[in-house]
Amino acid sequence: MNLQPTLIGKRISLRPLQQEDFDNLFLAASDPKIWEAHPIPDRYLPETFKTYFEKLLDSKGALVITDNQNSEVIGTSSFYDYLEHEKSVIIGYTFLTRKYWGGSFNHELKKLMMDYAFHFVETCLFHVGADNIRSRKAMLKIGGVLFDEFEKIGFRGKLYKNVAYKIEKPKKNTTEQY
Repeated sequence: MNLQPTLIGKRISLRPLQQEDFDNLFLAASDPKIWEAHPIPDRYLPETFKTYFEKLLDSKGALVITDNQNSEVIGTSSFYDYLEHEKSVIIGYTFLTRKYWGGSFNHELKKLMMDYAFHFVETCLFHVGADNIRSRKAMLKIGGVLFDEFEKIGFRGKLYKNVAYKIEKPKKNTTEQY
């Protein structure tokens, strides 16, 4: 499974993150409101964002999200922890600019990523900060099933509470949609 595919939807596209994307992605991420409910709420600051960006680049699974109408960078998401033997991959490290909240852009984003992933895996997993109610509601909207809670050491050595959701590959001969 290529963790950095180019995926094209009706309104958004995803492509591999590159070093040259720093300025445009930082501009998209510079709104403090995006990060309020996030375990790392100061990610809008240049030094914190730089660490995040470098981690995304190093992951070799990060994707830049652009608006097809104006080519504007509107966020990022990633594939990571692809486990071929378990037929699973995690989709995460996602953010969208506030202009794209509340509608169907997140649904289109996740559908593009899952449609691609389900060529290789049976299960897509999603890790969300336990206190990030907005993202947790978004997971339920797209059919995510809560199945785990865990703590993880993250940025600055701090322990973060997370929850995990999963979406299974739809069975053949069904009209089930995520």
